Amino acid sequence: MIYNLFTPYADDFALFNLVRYVTFRSGAACLTALVLSLALGPRIIRWLRSVQRGGQPIRADGPERHLLEKKGTPTMGGVLILLGTVLSTLLWTDLRSGFVWAVLALTVGYGALGFADDWLKVTKRNTKGVSARAKLVVQAGLGLLVAVWIYLLSPPDLAGVLAVPVVKDALIPFGLLFPLVGMLVMMGASNAVNLTDGLDGLAIVPSMIAAGVFALIAYLVGNRVFAEYLQLNAVPGASELAVFCAALIGSGLGFLWFNAPPAAVFMGDTGSLALGGALGAVAVATKHEVVLAIVGGLFVVETVSVIIQVFWYKRTGRRVFLMAPLHHHFEKKGWAEPTIVIRFWIIAMVLALVGLSTLKIR
Repeated sequence: MIYNLFTPYADDFALFNLVRYVTFRSGAACLTALVLSLALGPRIIRWLRSVQRGGQPIRADGPERHLLEKKGTPTMGGVLILLGTVLSTLLWTDLRSGFVWAVLALTVGYGALGFADDWLKVTKRNTKGVSARAKLVVQAGLGLLVAVWIYLLSPPDLAGVLAVPVVKDALIPFGLLFPLVGMLVMMGASNAVNLTDGLDGLAIVPSMIAAGVFALIAYLVGNRVFAEYLQLNAVPGASELAVFCAALIGSGLGFLWFNAPPAAVFMGDTGSLALGGALGAVAVATKHEVVLAIVGGLFVVETVSVIIQVFWYKRTGRRVFLMAPLHHHFEKKGWAEPTIVIRFWIIAMVLALVGLSTLKIR
């Protein structure tokens, strides 16, 4: 909004010229989202406590200490992330950008689905919310709509292809079927972050790290000069997604202030489904879907651990891990929660560096 209001006067007032730069608006969006999150956090947490009366229901079959240490903590803190991200993005981005509106639509849509899931859990006082089938149907429907939207916004030569990192000019053609691929990327990322969200701070920091990587990717592919220099597939207009990613980082930092151990609030499905969906949508828009699997490798590993556990248990009646997802396995082995969380953060940082290296290696 600020961009659209002040740009016409940029030639007359030097200060207004700053809003022309994506880098400036990205930094401003991050700070704005952080301030909003910190300011709204106490009020939102008080409201969540008042309406939930007992906080998030804790799984009876989960780690025993969770029943003692995490009982009574309110959930649905993802509302804080969504408010900070959406308001800051609308304030600082170019509102004419179709990519921004598409990504915002998926983020809010997945967040609303997560909100419904969390609400059913806290009102019914059990760990079952929206049924898995209904959740997948809604995710698929929203994901397909946004994938088609992004397909129509993308350059014709890139709209129906999947880009392969490192190998220059390697594009896998899907044609009109590409929206199905985009839908799967968004659904997969959303559910992967959701499975990772099990310990204080575990999901939010890797999400912010991934958002930081994709803020840079969006800026580069949206800038034809940098895209040509790095031999990346240029996506005109994608640079505005850097503002969105920066807002996501700022609101994530604000949420982490209240989610740091011992957490005053959990993000719940409201936050985890929205975060994963947002990252997936940005990856599809910037044509870096495969890079998301590298940068978000921690989320992939957590998801694979669940798939392996379920598959092997159904076939043999035995478990591969003491408990899935993987972070609970290490809890069962006696690792302290901060140890698991910080080590997983380190892994996420390393994977982010690996993902960034693909931008230069050709």
